[in-house]
Amino acid sequence: MKKFIFFIYFLTFCPSLSLAENKKAYFAGGCFWCMEESFDKVEGVIESTSGYSGGHVKNPTYKQVIHEKTGHVETIEVLFNPMLTNYDKLLKVFWKNIDPFDAKGQFCDKGKGYRSVAFYQDAKQKIFIEKSIVNIEKKFKDKKVVTLVWEFKKFYPAEDYHQDYYQKNFLRYLAYKSACQRKEILDKIWN
Repeated sequence: MKKFIFFIYFLTFCPSLSLAENKKAYFAGGCFWCMEESFDKVEGVIESTSGYSGGHVKNPTYKQVIHEKTGHVETIEVLFNPMLTNYDKLLKVFWKNIDPFDAKGQFCDKGKGYRSVAFYQDAKQKIFIEKSIVNIEKKFKDKKVVTLVWEFKKFYPAEDYHQDYYQKNFLRYLAYKSACQRKEILDKIWN
């Protein structure tokens, strides 16, 4: 209720600020269903969309990304309000939801389509990513971050059945997430 009242106040007394253009960020952290769930919880995130990015094939399908050499990885597009959050905060959410030390994929999903990638759209975002990698490697002195850093080029939304999968197919999603031990692995790395 407090957020709603603040929002109405904000729109009433700061109309020019509330019209700030929404921005997008792109992250690949293995299963895009899990990444959607993680980012949808963040204040200031308007929506996240599952899709593919980083490769050379136009309009790839899930089957192509997972079984063929498209160069794409499962990616999410995060639409956010820059008045409520920013790229740096989203980048921190990204790190806390991946295993940055696994070059073969993420959790139980292995293969090139499941690699972790932090995409940047400008020099400022690239600097944020590079600094965050340095900080993680300082914290984990005996480990090397293998998450890829790629310039963002194009995003292709995934098939409709992938969108909001964690909400539409809640029990199947929970079974998948549990079988992959995603939470246990993340707790072991980050706690």
